[in-house]
Amino acid sequence: MTQKAMDHQDSDKEHLEDIPEIGEVQDCTAADAEWSQGQSSTESESSLARIAELEGELNSQKEQAGKYRDELLRRAADFENFRKQKEREAMMASSRALENVIRELLPVIDDVKRLLAHAPLDSEIASEARPYIEGVKMVKKNLEKWLGEKGVKAIESKGMKLDVNFHEAISQIDHPDAEPDIIVEEYQTGYLLGEKVIRHAKVIVAR
Repeated sequence: MTQKAMDHQDSDKEHLEDIPEIGEVQDCTAADAEWSQGQSSTESESSLARIAELEGELNSQKEQAGKYRDELLRRAADFENFRKQKEREAMMASSRALENVIRELLPVIDDVKRLLAHAPLDSEIASEARPYIEGVKMVKKNLEKWLGEKGVKAIESKGMKLDVNFHEAISQIDHPDAEPDIIVEEYQTGYLLGEKVIRHAKVIVAR
């Protein structure tokens, strides 16, 4: 064998020594599998931890959103109550103002009614005075119409039984045709504003 052939044979032996045996290949494959499995397990644990972290943050955000929602609902309820209270106060103020105006107007109506009650009969009225009487009647009619539009109505008295909720007895008289506590005469008309008495009727009742 020539020297060249021998050198070539020695080189082939060296290469063959570098090739791992079957057992060594299997060991390496198992090690790689274990490393890969360990790597996958680590990544899975990391993913689960991240998911748990995100779920925690989501729950925290939901809880915070719930608090904001409750606070918003409370503030909305407070505002609605405040609005209703202001509306009630405005209505009460308007009602009080109207009531005060009507109270101040009632004496004028009383004077007009007394004037017409003592006016002479149509046959006794001179032609010159008749327009003035008609004018007073028109004023009375317009005043009563205005009161009616505001919800004001007169309290029924004459012939009714005395009711202290609506009537004020200023005198008692003997009356053969009336039972006791029956109103026989109205001295001053009483008025209601809606269901509220703004002035009791002053009346004379049978004894």
